[in-house]
Amino acid sequence: MATTAPASGGARVKVQQFGTFLSNMIMPNIPALIAWGLLTALFIDVGWLPNADLATMVGPAIHYLLPILIAGTGGRMVYGDRGAVVGAFATMGAIAGSDLLVANFNATLPEGEPPLGQVHMFIGAMILGPLSAYVMKRLDALWDGKIRPGFEMLVNMFSAGITAFVMALVGFFAVARLVNGVMDVAGSIVETLVDNNLLPLTSILIEPAKVFFLNNAINHGVLTPLGIQEATETGKSVLFLLEANPGPGLGLLLAFAFFGKGVAKATAPGAAIIHFFGGIHEIYFPYVLMKPKLIVAMIAGGMTGVAINVAFDVGLRAPAAPGSIFAVYAQVAAGGFLGVTLAVFGSAAVTFAVASLLLKTDRSDDEGDLASATASMEQMKGKKSSVASALTGGSHTGRVERIVFACDAGMGSSAMGASVLRKKVHGAGFTDVTVVNKAIASLGDDQDVVVTHKDLTDRARQRAGSAMHVSVDNFMGSPRYDEIVELVRERNGASGGATTSEVDSADGPADLGGDVLSRDSIVLAGAADTRDGAIDEAGQLLVDAGAVEASYVAAMHERETSVSTHMGNLLAIPHGTNESKGAIRRSALSFVRYPGGIDWNGKETKFVVGIAGAGDDHLALLRQLATVFSDEAAIARLEAAESADDVLAVLQGVSV
Repeated sequence: MATTAPASGGARVKVQQFGTFLSNMIMPNIPALIAWGLLTALFIDVGWLPNADLATMVGPAIHYLLPILIAGTGGRMVYGDRGAVVGAFATMGAIAGSDLLVANFNATLPEGEPPLGQVHMFIGAMILGPLSAYVMKRLDALWDGKIRPGFEMLVNMFSAGITAFVMALVGFFAVARLVNGVMDVAGSIVETLVDNNLLPLTSILIEPAKVFFLNNAINHGVLTPLGIQEATETGKSVLFLLEANPGPGLGLLLAFAFFGKGVAKATAPGAAIIHFFGGIHEIYFPYVLMKPKLIVAMIAGGMTGVAINVAFDVGLRAPAAPGSIFAVYAQVAAGGFLGVTLAVFGSAAVTFAVASLLLKTDRSDDEGDLASATASMEQMKGKKSSVASALTGGSHTGRVERIVFACDAGMGSSAMGASVLRKKVHGAGFTDVTVVNKAIASLGDDQDVVVTHKDLTDRARQRAGSAMHVSVDNFMGSPRYDEIVELVRERNGASGGATTSEVDSADGPADLGGDVLSRDSIVLAGAADTRDGAIDEAGQLLVDAGAVEASYVAAMHERETSVSTHMGNLLAIPHGTNESKGAIRRSALSFVRYPGGIDWNGKETKFVVGIAGAGDDHLALLRQLATVFSDEAAIARLEAAESADDVLAVLQGVSV
């Protein structure tokens, strides 16, 4: 029987979105939490390799570094690097305010009374990071376009500094008090549950919440901060095991493997491997959605696991993410392996027993529609599932409708690559397929194909797990572009038969008037013999043309240290950072040819085009340069050019 997705009530969606937001702040910083867990496991006085000197890293890392990293991530999600800096600094105010409150409280305690320990500002970071970034974003909007030319950088720097200062005061006086109070109340609730042996009852809430993707709000908003607080005081916390235990999911999938029917029975063994060893718990959610009564088995198994963990007084040193058995074992506190192992397999056994009974006594002859349940899961999740292919027999078998070319900032190489690829895809007649460029950090899971430089593909996979990923190392003429066109042809059928005018218009010159390349900014035989020398030469031409201030050249070097601007097809396009926009007086290009070629990070380069784009003009310039340098005939004409006029004749359409 096909299962219909539960109504997407506003409250459920809001909680889900809130949980996802919290998760997006925490998950990128899990490696740092793992590193801290290893420091704790190895070097504290009760660790495996006690070392007092190395153990000095444990306290500062958990008290300062990790909250600031989380705040920076939250700020970046809201307002890029500018939001990250403001949010991170503001969190220092909350940390200092909390420390002062704790110190003042301890000063009032009677002699001999154990002092209150530090309160770690994880919740404070998750408040102040996004909030400070949002305040900064709104303030910037107030004076956007109203700053006199030449004062942009001054205003940008001081406005961010003042905002960070004010938000740090908010953190010191308000957020610190709020978080300390919340942690005190939440800690008391957990302590009451533990003291009265009621902690297993949390599974009644957690197990259904997982299936409906509501668990992130509970896990990252409550359990992780409380667990970290407890782990710093006692060296471990059972709270890390309430949601991460892979035992119940394993038991459910094994029950389907033995007593299920049809597709569910056939896919359950593979799903069990992905769940238990890979830690991707969502792979079992469709099996529960297909037969909702099985949530009883999940709750029974979850309660069993929690009860065993409490009975053996075991816990983890840090969060286990993803919820793989390997991740769980990696964080088990010393002496806890037996208890954790019994909890995992005990919960699996109970879930297996209950689920098997429910499946065997199911009077329905309908095996259940796993594909429909998987679709329901994705609907509740709000995006494609990275593991749905294991349940439905493959992913990316449908039409290709959205292709994203991603790079670090989403504004340089990806813009050029997207332009070339778009021309090829639309030129093949598939004008209904969108090809856009984005920053990797802004990738979601709603695209069919993601194209990145080969050094960035792993990062892109983390952001868009269910997309097909294609790696390139030549933005102008990669053979992988033709493979993508063939993929689109295979998946989408016959081309739409776009006319030449339709194709050409997609990336034609954005001729909005004004020459951006003058004869004085063209050099046919550059003097430099290194990459840095070539950047200086191209940048100085922009300065001499009055297009940029001298400081822009330094920003071109700064950009190069973070992301190479070599594009392939003998071309490099050095340009400044986003923060250097204030040094641009007008949009302009410089062109330097090196007939003998120079080495640009191991790539031969003969053409260096310096770019200064005011506002969003750089995107138009990049698209048009991509059109020129993807044309072998145009490149040959530039190699053979004998005068500045010959160069201008090739680049005549490049304007803003």
